[in-house]
Parts: sequence; C-alpha cells; structure tokens
Amino acid sequence: MNGYQITFFTQQDKRHHGKPLADWLLHLAQEMSLRGATLIPGGESFGHHGRIHSAHFFELADQPLEVLMAVTAEEAERLFERLKGEGVHLFYVKTPVEFGTLGE
Repeated sequence: MNGYQITFFTQQDKRHHGKPLADWLLHLAQEMSLRGATLIPGGESFGHHGRIHSAHFFELADQPLEVLMAVTAEEAERLFERLKGEGVHLFYVKTPVEFGTLGE
C-alpha cells in the first residue's frame, strides 16, 4: 500500500485540551481509526530556535517526543484537516512510503 509516514515532533510539556500533546495525538489516531501510531521518547534535540531540549534525571517536561504514523493519502488528508480544525501548532515531516504487513 502507498501512503505517507508522518512524524510529529513535540516535547513532554506541550499540551492540548489539558493532555500531553503526544498522548492526545495517539488518542486522535485511535479515534480516527488509523492503523496505529507510535510514541518515541528522545534523549535530546534542538529546534528552529536553536534551544536544546532534553530529558533530565529529575525533570522530563522538556523531553523531546516523536509520534509516528503510516497512513494512506485519504487518511493523511483527514488527519491534517482535523489538526487544522483543532488549531494545533506542531512541526511535522510527511514522507511518501510503501507500507504493509507480512505474514498471517
């Protein structure tokens, strides 16, 4: 199947509707009946402002997070329409991919 891998980049302390943004994205993917989403914690990153974000031993609020999804073109369109409607401010990368499942 052809579609897109969409990777959203955020931090642990970013929130939407009172929930951590990354968790909200996972629940949104489930609500929209997408195939799945994966939350990946990062050790360190920096963004367009050049500021370092990292997970510290006592403070995880600034920990970088990635949320990955593999979706069809139609699913991507529905997802981005929903995110626009929600007013979410979020950096993403959208890459054309082939995806599928092996085995039974």
